[in-house]
Amino acid sequence: MAENDDQQEQPEEKKNQPGEDPKVPVEVRTYFVRERNALLARAEFPQLYIDYYLHLMQHSIQHDDQSDSVLKDALAALTLHLASRPQDESTAWTISIREPLVNLFVAGNSRTQNIVGRLFEPEGKRDDVNLLSSQITSSQTDLRQSTIDFSEGDIFRGAEAYYKQSEQRPARYFQLGEEEFAMVTAQPDCDIEWLNELEDEDLVLIDKTETLSLLERRFYLFDCGCELKRILDLFSPYDKEALDGLFDEDVHLVIACPRCAARFQVSREQIDEHIGRAGK
Repeated sequence: MAENDDQQEQPEEKKNQPGEDPKVPVEVRTYFVRERNALLARAEFPQLYIDYYLHLMQHSIQHDDQSDSVLKDALAALTLHLASRPQDESTAWTISIREPLVNLFVAGNSRTQNIVGRLFEPEGKRDDVNLLSSQITSSQTDLRQSTIDFSEGDIFRGAEAYYKQSEQRPARYFQLGEEEFAMVTAQPDCDIEWLNELEDEDLVLIDKTETLSLLERRFYLFDCGCELKRILDLFSPYDKEALDGLFDEDVHLVIACPRCAARFQVSREQIDEHIGRAGK
């Protein structure tokens, strides 16, 4: 039988506490599934999606419904992945799906408690495959990069293919409710047959059918951390001639953040003042 969460939440339980941000963080709980040797991560994502939509409204960004749904799935998939990994890891996924045609970027970090993502237009020739490129950094290892292809045009199936090909172990994603998802990853000596046979309905009842031990509670916000100063820093290498060429006769430039697509309007005067202060 499953252990009650209240009984499991002992003082020694590890957790990264929500910060002072007025946003309400998404809580992801991870459990060890006893006798199955698997790790379960699950969370409800309505609050993360609310912050994501507020971000779109703030920067006048519009997506079609289909692309929007794919990006939301990617945010959920990456959040569960991060919660099951060491806290000092930062992960970024660039995903290209052929049908429906969607290209996106998602990234996150457990220590800073942030998840961010955006859609982008494809560049150059498109191959007739779905691709997921991963970049992982941590304080313990060098940058790790990998790119895998997957057959189904589904974010969760793509993440599962990533685990199989790059992590060399199986992982499964499940939908428990309209905006509630779970991920189960194999640990050493995992009951692989049990993992492969799991269905969404099994995860809804897993508290009653399996013995779970609460490991951690982690918290995440949809937040990029980009600000005008960081955008202005991008112009520091430019000399006067280069800036003249960029602006031409324009009074302002609109610069989009590469991580979240936030739009910043900058003037030549702002850039000159910023470079001047940096040079002092």
